[in-house]
Amino acid sequence: MANSQALAQAQAHAQHQKLTRMKFARRIFFMIIGAALVSIGLEIFLVPNHIIDGGIVGISIIASHLSGFPLGIFLVLFNLPFVLLGYKQIGKTFAISTTFSVIIMSVGTSLLHPVKAITLDPLLAAVFGGIILGIGVGLVIRSGGSLDGTEIVAILFSKKTAFSVGEIVMFFNLFILASAGFVFGWDRAMYSLIAYFIAYKMIDITIEGLDQSKSVWIISDEYEKIGDSITNRLGRGVTYLKGEGAFTGDDKKVIFSVITRLEEAKLKSIVDDLDPKAFLAIGNIHDVKGGRFKKKDIH
Repeated sequence: MANSQALAQAQAHAQHQKLTRMKFARRIFFMIIGAALVSIGLEIFLVPNHIIDGGIVGISIIASHLSGFPLGIFLVLFNLPFVLLGYKQIGKTFAISTTFSVIIMSVGTSLLHPVKAITLDPLLAAVFGGIILGIGVGLVIRSGGSLDGTEIVAILFSKKTAFSVGEIVMFFNLFILASAGFVFGWDRAMYSLIAYFIAYKMIDITIEGLDQSKSVWIISDEYEKIGDSITNRLGRGVTYLKGEGAFTGDDKKVIFSVITRLEEAKLKSIVDDLDPKAFLAIGNIHDVKGGRFKKKDIH
C-alpha cells in the first residue's frame, strides 16, 4: 500500500513537472517568436526607411545611424543597465526573461541587416513595421519579459513622482521621436509617430486579445428575466449579488457577468428590451481565470 501511494505521488509529481516544463517551453517559444518579429519589423521595414520606434529601440536606431555600428550592439548595451534595475526592483525571472528576449532581438537584427527591405515606401514601412513590431513586443510581454528598459525606469520614477508609468513613458518617447526629426528629417519623425502609434495599439491587442473580456454589472427589478436572457441568448453565466440602495435602503439584486467585446451590443439590447430604466455598467477586464467563464451552448 505504501509503495502504491509513493508511486501515485511520484506520478502526480511527474505530471506537475511536465506541466511546468511545458509552460516554461511555451514561454521560451513565444519569447523567441516575439523577439524575432521585432527584429523583422526593425530591419526589414523601419530601419531601412529611417523610421524609429520609441524607447531604447529608438535610441539604439539613432545611435547606430550616427556611429555606423550594428544596431544589435546598442540594443544590448542600452538595455543592460535597465535589466539590472529590473532585477533588483521587479524580480529575477523578469530580468532573465528580458535579457533572453533582448539577446534574441539583437541577434535577429544582426542576421537580418543584410536582407533587402521589402518596401521603400515610408508609409507602408511605418504601417506594416508598426504592426509586426507591436505583435512581437506583445508576445514578449505576455511571456513575462520586456524589450524596452524605459518601462523599468518609468516604474521607478512613478514611485517618487506624481506622474503615472504611462505618462513617464509617453514623455520619454515624445523626446525620442522628436530627436528623430533632427537626425532623419521631420517627415521621418512623423512617420515614426505613425509607426509608434500602430505598434502601441498592436501591443494592446496582442496582450488583451481581439476577444477582450468585459465585466457587466446590472441593477434592475427585472433581474430574473435579464439573468435568464443573458444565459439563454448569450450563453453566459450570471451571478446574483445582494445589494442595498444607499438612498432608499431597499434591498437590490445585482447581476454580475463576464462577456466579450463582441457580445456587448447584444447585451445592451437585452437589458434595454426588458428594463429600459436598469442601471448598467460595463468595464474592461485584462484577464479572466477560473470559474465558469467558458461560453455555454445557446439554445
